[in-house]
Amino acid sequence: MGLARASISLFGVVAVVAATVSAATIWLMLTDPVTVADAVNTGEVTPLVRALAGAVYDAMKGILRYL
Repeated sequence: MGLARASISLFGVVAVVAATVSAATIWLMLTDPVTVADAVNTGEVTPLVRALAGAVYDAMKGILRYL
């Protein structure tokens, strides 16, 4: 596999991960705005990351259940 092909594959993986995290962040802002506002206000990102991980986990669980 050439370097160009590997870089395109890596870019695709990074793009999918970025799109998933951004969609989960938007979903979290709509469904749990208190957590997002508190994380922005205090600068503590742990609750935000925990909520994002839970949202991504629930989405993946739903997708795998559908398949």
